[in-house]
Amino acid sequence: ILPTHIISLNLKSIIMSINRRQFLRRSLAGSAAIVVGKEMNAANTPVSGSSFSQTEDLSPPAKGKSVLGLRCKPLSTVRIGVVGLGRGAGAVERMAQIEGTEIVAICDLNPERIENSQKTLKNSNRKEAVAYTGEEDWKKMCERDDIDLIYNATPWELHVPIALYAMDHGKHVAIEVPAALTVKDCWALVDKAEETQLHCMMLENCCYDFFELATLNMARQGLLGEIIHTEGAYIHDLRGSKFKGYYKHWRLEYSKYHTGNPYPTHGLGPVAQILGINQGDRMDYLSSVSTNQFGLALWAKENLKDDERITQSERYALGDMNTTIIHTVNGKSIMIQHDTTSPRPYSRIHLVQGTKGMAVKYPEQKVAVQPDTHSFLKEGPQKEVMADYEHPLSKYIGERAKKVGGHGGMDFIMDWRLIYCLRNGYPLDQSVYDAAAWSCIVELSERSVLNKSCSVAVPDFTRGAWRDYKPWPVIDMKDILHG
Repeated sequence: ILPTHIISLNLKSIIMSINRRQFLRRSLAGSAAIVVGKEMNAANTPVSGSSFSQTEDLSPPAKGKSVLGLRCKPLSTVRIGVVGLGRGAGAVERMAQIEGTEIVAICDLNPERIENSQKTLKNSNRKEAVAYTGEEDWKKMCERDDIDLIYNATPWELHVPIALYAMDHGKHVAIEVPAALTVKDCWALVDKAEETQLHCMMLENCCYDFFELATLNMARQGLLGEIIHTEGAYIHDLRGSKFKGYYKHWRLEYSKYHTGNPYPTHGLGPVAQILGINQGDRMDYLSSVSTNQFGLALWAKENLKDDERITQSERYALGDMNTTIIHTVNGKSIMIQHDTTSPRPYSRIHLVQGTKGMAVKYPEQKVAVQPDTHSFLKEGPQKEVMADYEHPLSKYIGERAKKVGGHGGMDFIMDWRLIYCLRNGYPLDQSVYDAAAWSCIVELSERSVLNKSCSVAVPDFTRGAWRDYKPWPVIDMKDILHG
């Protein structure tokens, strides 16, 4: 037995060590946040104009009860207002093909887009929608008492203001990706959904693509064993699109002032659902690294020589390739990449690795399972596995979805499923916690990049409720098939 004074010294040493670790963790988190908001040049040093939070991401006091598994009053007809008819024009077309919907109102600054959507409704034997064309007319739309759902397909900076206003006026919200650009705004969406007990779903359509649904089914049925690592990406050459074709060139403007991963959810969403993020597990911390920016400036120099926007002072902060590694509380890992300024074929990677096998989507859909995982299944067995594990949702609605369209049909599956859940009072496949957790990677990846890839904690937007929920199941279609 050690003398009392030695025990006392040892305890004091341990306490000091713990306090020192806590201090260092908080200091690093604080320094990462403080770095954001200073001047940034072409070498990816910090930029001015950032609105990122400089406070710790501790869970604020809840303003309402959890909305995990939220069930709302069934709606026999879902009355919809669509704001933003660039991407939203497709939503009008798809919703017009879904039973139990009414497009009550549409909103856009461009009169031609309004006219085109009215024609879409007429061609679908739907009545003309009330049209709004003013800068803030979306507020008038949200204030109507004959709308149940606001479908928010506007540029990034309008996602949160419209969503909050809509929920304040009793509307469910479907919001384009990413739902928010800052951790502060992610919390705002969570708080408002809990306060109002309304649905706020991010429109992450890639969760409904055919192979992603199949791999969800494989994971839930145990084909791949316990899932331990996943990968996703958004690799899409958008150099030309950043200079033309988008309202106020919002992608280009963001590229000037920010680095990290500004568009993580297409790759992250499907694998997060497979891992049960926010339902039995959650993202704990991340580390992120970006290359310097090369491709966008080079493309502009070579293709826009006479464009007034290309001057000596034009600089872009967004690195060409960002790689973010996320560690979960249950010891799983996720790799997410972003590159929109390199001449590469489109890829979302979508790799799911388990203790008994793996599946990957790009450049070809392949599955490898025990006992021989040194090579992928051959063509015959590959087809058999894909047929055996086709998700019930795509099996039921997939062919119709392909005909209606929308990124190969996944947009229609997403919209159809959203409407089906609202009409039956079911929980949605994606909660506001998913919208927040997947979107917060935008800010957190930039924090990490600007602090030499130091790890950054991911907030628990569920405030601990994730522990009591099992991973989202494969959707049971029996109630649909049998009425």
